[in-house]
Amino acid sequence: MRALWSEPRAPGAPVRVWRDWLLVAVLVVAVVLEGVLAPDLRWRVVATVLALALVPTMLWRRTRPLLMVAIAFGTCGLSPLVTGGELAELQTTGFLTILAYALFRWGSGREVVLGSGIMLGRLAVSVVLQQITLGMAAVGVLVLSVAAACGVALRYRSRARQRELEARQRELETVALLERERLARDLHDTVAHHVSAIAIRAQAGLATLAANPDAAADALRVIEAEATRTLAEMRTIVKALRRAEGAQPPAAVRAPGERIADLGALAGGARGGPVVDVAIDGDTTDLPPSVDSAIYRLAQESVTNARRHARHATRIEVRVAADDTSVRLRVTDDGEAGPAFGSPGYGLVGMTERADLLGGTCEAGPNPDRGWTVTAVLPRRAA
Repeated sequence: MRALWSEPRAPGAPVRVWRDWLLVAVLVVAVVLEGVLAPDLRWRVVATVLALALVPTMLWRRTRPLLMVAIAFGTCGLSPLVTGGELAELQTTGFLTILAYALFRWGSGREVVLGSGIMLGRLAVSVVLQQITLGMAAVGVLVLSVAAACGVALRYRSRARQRELEARQRELETVALLERERLARDLHDTVAHHVSAIAIRAQAGLATLAANPDAAADALRVIEAEATRTLAEMRTIVKALRRAEGAQPPAAVRAPGERIADLGALAGGARGGPVVDVAIDGDTTDLPPSVDSAIYRLAQESVTNARRHARHATRIEVRVAADDTSVRLRVTDDGEAGPAFGSPGYGLVGMTERADLLGGTCEAGPNPDRGWTVTAVLPRRAA
C-alpha cells in the first residue's frame, strides 16, 4: 500500500488533443438526443443538464484525473438533493467510466487511492439510500474495475516501452563510446606511431647532419615515407568516419592494412637506435583479420614504446608463436625503463582494450634484471 501511495504520475500525459474535442462533441450530441427522445424519463431537464455539465470533465481527465473524478461522482451523488431523493441520470452518463480509466492510467498512487474511494463511496451511498440495488452496485463495481484494469495495463505497458527505449538509448551510447575508443586506439596505434617515427628520425638527422650528411639524407627519406604512410592512415580513418549510415565500408576500410606477415617491416634498426629482431613461429595464414591486425598493432606499439622510452637499449625482440588455439606475442628489450613506464599511458591502455575485445590478454612490465616485456595472448578465433 505504501508503494502504491508513493507511485508518481505517469509521464507524458498529453494536455489536450483533437480527439478530446471530438469526444466532447459526440457526447454532447448523444446526451441531447437521449434527453429529448428517451421515453418515460423522469426529471428529463435535470438529468440532461447534469449530463451536459459533466461532459467537459473529459478535457481535463489526464492532467487533473482526481479532481475530475471528484467533480463527476460528487455531482452525481448530490443530484438526488434536487430531485427529492430520486436518481436522475441518463444512460449516456456511462462515459464517466472513462474518468476511472484516466485515473488509473495517468494519476499518481495517491490520486488512485483517493479516487477509488470516491467512486466506491458513491456506489455505497446509492445502495444505502436504496437508489440502486446491490446487484446494480456489483455491476457498477465490475464496470469500473474493467476500466481501471485497462488503465493499469496501458500504464505499465507504456512504462515497459519507455524502459526498453531507455535501454536501447544506453546501448547506442555504449556502442558510440566503444566506437570512439576504437578510433582512439587506431589513431594512437597508426598515426601516433608514424609521427613518433618521424620525430625519432628527425632527431637522428639533426644529430648526424654536420658529421654525416648521407645519414641525414637517409633520415629525410624515412621521414618522407613515414609522412606518406601517416596521410594514408588518416585517409582510411576519415573514409570510415564519412561513409553513409548503413552503407558498407570499402574493402580497404574493412580489411586491416597490416598483418603479422608485415612485421618484417619493423625489423632492422635506426642509426644509433636499437636493432629490432622479428621471428614468427607457427601457422598464421588463416587467422581472422581482427586477430591478425591486432597482433601487428600490439607489436608495433610495443616497438615504438621501446624505441622512445627504453634508455640505452640495443636490441628489441619481437616473437610471435601460433598454435591450434591461440597466438602469442612477446616483445622485449634490453634497455632501462624510462619514466613513461611508471604509469600506463594511452598506448598501454589501448593495447589492453584491444586484447580484451578479442577475448585475450595483454600484460606489460619490467624484466627482473633489465629491460621491459610486453606479452599478449589472443585466441585463434576471436571472441
